[in-house]
Amino acid sequence: MRIRAIKNALFYSLSGLRYLLRERAFSQELAIFVFLVVVELFRNTLLLWRLYMFSAYVLILLAEALNSAIETTIDRISLEKHELSKKAKDIASAAVFIAIIHFAIVWILSWM
Repeated sequence: MRIRAIKNALFYSLSGLRYLLRERAFSQELAIFVFLVVVELFRNTLLLWRLYMFSAYVLILLAEALNSAIETTIDRISLEKHELSKKAKDIASAAVFIAIIHFAIVWILSWM
């Protein structure tokens, strides 16, 4: 029974990733991540800094995934304009923005 639950969880996660790859913002951020990985291969940066930068960028991907989930949920509830729906979407978007600022600071510090 446990193996079936693990298999189902994996299936649901992969299904979620397929949805995310169809999201334009997530796909763009994933492409930037791949580009940054390539750039980092040619820089003489300490491994610890590389790991920190990559984890900071993964935070962007996580925030974008949650942002997409929140937007999808809000749109499922209703497509009509509502102050609370806008507030929820704006807060989720702000989380992505905060993650981007965090990464930018880490990236700049890695060049010093």
